[in-house]
Amino acid sequence: MRTPSNLLPEGFHDALPPYAEAASRLERDVLDTLASHGYARVTPPLAEYEDGLTERMQGASRSDLMRFVDPISQRTLALRPDMTMQIGRIAKTSLADRSRPLRLSYSGQVLKLRSGQLQPERSRLQIGAELIGSDSVVAASEIVSVAIEALERAGVSGITVDFTMPDLIDILAAGPLPLSEAQISEVRGELDMKDAGGLSAMGATGYLPLIEATGPFDEAMARLREFDTDGLLDSRLDGVSRIAASIKGKASLTLDPTERHGFEYQNWFGFTLYAESFIGALGRGGSYEIARHDGESEAAVGFSLYPNPLIDAGFGAKTSEQVFLPLGHDQSAATRLRENGWRTVAALSDKDQAEALGCSHILNGDQPEPL
Repeated sequence: MRTPSNLLPEGFHDALPPYAEAASRLERDVLDTLASHGYARVTPPLAEYEDGLTERMQGASRSDLMRFVDPISQRTLALRPDMTMQIGRIAKTSLADRSRPLRLSYSGQVLKLRSGQLQPERSRLQIGAELIGSDSVVAASEIVSVAIEALERAGVSGITVDFTMPDLIDILAAGPLPLSEAQISEVRGELDMKDAGGLSAMGATGYLPLIEATGPFDEAMARLREFDTDGLLDSRLDGVSRIAASIKGKASLTLDPTERHGFEYQNWFGFTLYAESFIGALGRGGSYEIARHDGESEAAVGFSLYPNPLIDAGFGAKTSEQVFLPLGHDQSAATRLRENGWRTVAALSDKDQAEALGCSHILNGDQPEPL
């Protein structure tokens, strides 16, 4: 007899008890937090036409998508690698006539064509919120605050918010520290690695102070203001400082003004969410623009959480006492127990055993008794 195979593609896995239920509970806790702030839920489809999806992808290419041919339309479809671009499509089409600011939330699985060492899964849960119609300091402050509250609602503590300015190098390269397009990419790479020697070797010594403008927020911001001698960045630095001030005391604050990883389409403001005991980011967000069909664009700000590490660590899990119901039990008593929050497991035969079925109690008459 052939042994049934449980082999799954690389980067995919089954969600088993208790993790599947924990994931649903954590998802609900986060979405309830977003709803309490007025973010209405939308649910875009898992797949879209490839050409429509790639039109909205910034900082990514078609090679990042998992594609297949639709047997009905014979057109190429793609599975979404991120839901933010879908929310932008909905906002500028189906909800184009809704009053702004428009607050939307979402949750669903996204599929990555390739995985990394820190996050080997290729299918993961994405939960987020987008505030469309404004990227003001007030809007950005709300988004960061709601993101922190959502993580806290999920049971996370020791949160750190790391701020960045995704288009900082573009501004400097077009102004006081000119660079060619090729040099911009090189400078970003050296700054990502914090490689002072690399910057010096390519003659970009003017960017060296940005390496020092990294770390605890207040100290790093002070160094960044010292660097900005001509006041070119004043409004942006003031804006980021006001956002940081709005969440002071809610999380630890750091600043890495040149961080670009995960911020391919954000512009003046971005942030990454970390937490104690977790390697890697739990979420990212920032300001961006949604291109409209008339050639204009609409400002927006939002965030996405990737809670798989939380679920794997047991967040969202809830211990619930389980009562074994023997054959011939009092059904009305069992109903009352469920109404009071107990879980019941009914025997199907006299061979069923309470402990083997994971029960902590057994129904004796109309009362549960511990095993």
